[in-house]
Amino acid sequence: MNIYVGNLAYSVTQDELREAFAAFGEVESANLIMDKFTGESKGFGFVEMPNNSEADAAIKGLNEQPLKGRAVRVNQAKPRAERGRGGGGAGGGGRRW
Repeated sequence: MNIYVGNLAYSVTQDELREAFAAFGEVESANLIMDKFTGESKGFGFVEMPNNSEADAAIKGLNEQPLKGRAVRVNQAKPRAERGRGGGGAGGGGRRW
């Protein structure tokens, strides 16, 4: 199960995130989302747990609990929505000569 973790303190590391969830079962991966320009955490991430019952226990056990001083929000991640392809812009039509 893919789990969303939000409201993370910017000082939380991927290892600390993994460790928090490992208390509930096997963690396949733990990824913090980083700003591509500054390289700093954006304050949220995702944890992948292969066992759904362990993942559910982690969600219930960690949601609204403090991690490095901030109450984290934990829930099952929703699939990414497809981004629409932005079409043209203003103007609306062919050329007029």
